Amino acid sequence: MDNLRWVTVLLVLLYHVVYFYNNKGVFGGIGGFGEYPEWHQYQDVVMYILYPWFMPLLFLLAGIGSRYALEKVPAGKWFGARTRKLLVPGTIGLFVFHWMVGYFNTAVASRTGMFDGMPAVARYIMMAVSGTGPLWFIQVLWLLCIVLLLLRALDRKDRFWNWCGKVFGGKYGLVWVILLGVIYWAAEQTLIRNPRPESPDGLLNLYKPLFYMAPFLFGYYVFSHDEVQEKLAAVWPSLQALAVGFGVALVVSTFGQDNTSPQYLCSPLNCIYGWMMCLALMAWFKAKFDRTGKFAGYMTRSSFGLYIVHYLVIASLGYMMKTYTQLPPLAMYLILGVAVFTLSPLIYEILRRIPVVRWCVFGEKAQSARK
Repeated sequence: MDNLRWVTVLLVLLYHVVYFYNNKGVFGGIGGFGEYPEWHQYQDVVMYILYPWFMPLLFLLAGIGSRYALEKVPAGKWFGARTRKLLVPGTIGLFVFHWMVGYFNTAVASRTGMFDGMPAVARYIMMAVSGTGPLWFIQVLWLLCIVLLLLRALDRKDRFWNWCGKVFGGKYGLVWVILLGVIYWAAEQTLIRNPRPESPDGLLNLYKPLFYMAPFLFGYYVFSHDEVQEKLAAVWPSLQALAVGFGVALVVSTFGQDNTSPQYLCSPLNCIYGWMMCLALMAWFKAKFDRTGKFAGYMTRSSFGLYIVHYLVIASLGYMMKTYTQLPPLAMYLILGVAVFTLSPLIYEILRRIPVVRWCVFGEKAQSARK
């Protein structure tokens, strides 16, 4: 599970490199190198392959990890650690580090004169909030931790968790696991199909707390059972074949659409592909990558920090290259790709060694920097 988590985080970094220059109407980034369909930008296929499943998978893995952690430490201590690790970087960290991401996110608005005459403090606050970027993930995850504690309080003897182990780890467990995809699809239907401009609708569609609650609770109640993981691992080739088949069908039939629109995300094919990829990857990693080494150990410890800092590299360098250079698109992708995978670890290692900053940006205790 640790290996799958950090590999997924690296895929998030790759996704954001492609997403930043997409021309499929996906909100954010700086835009493509021509209008679709005149410019197909086939590299955008990366978004269609990754977006349907990588964030649901991270929430699912977080649910599994929550179960493992709560078996070892009291709930109060666990929630305190979660608050430091999630809420602190997702709030205080915005004003310490991510305002720089917000600077580039608001650069276009600055050039249009939108901020003319605005007090510096107000502009700084706007940049900090705008710098949230990928941190929506840890903000939602913290809220789901509260939901989990409430559910645990209602079932102090773990009756539901034990029942899930019997059902999903039993004779027909694999069938029931696949059928969880129906709940996965139903949770996706909570998106607002036609978000109203100048309303919180778009923000709710970005955060999707009701949708992400489903894979998070699946992880906690279902996939934290060893029997379920073993059943998946036993059929990993079949799950992979199904996932690839659904993925090919999705890409071929929808390439060119905004793959983050609520209509797209709510479609049955997108949901089937997303769910099957979650299952296939968990099965594959359980069967083939249940081991570690120096690099894997480092990535397990550092992937959270890389996720926290990586978007500054993309937003700053990606914006500067597109705005102030005449580099060909291929060069921009290569430079940005190399930069995000090299500079992100460097930034992380520097910041985690600075007292106070490491607590604000990563939620790490002082002793963490010495490990």
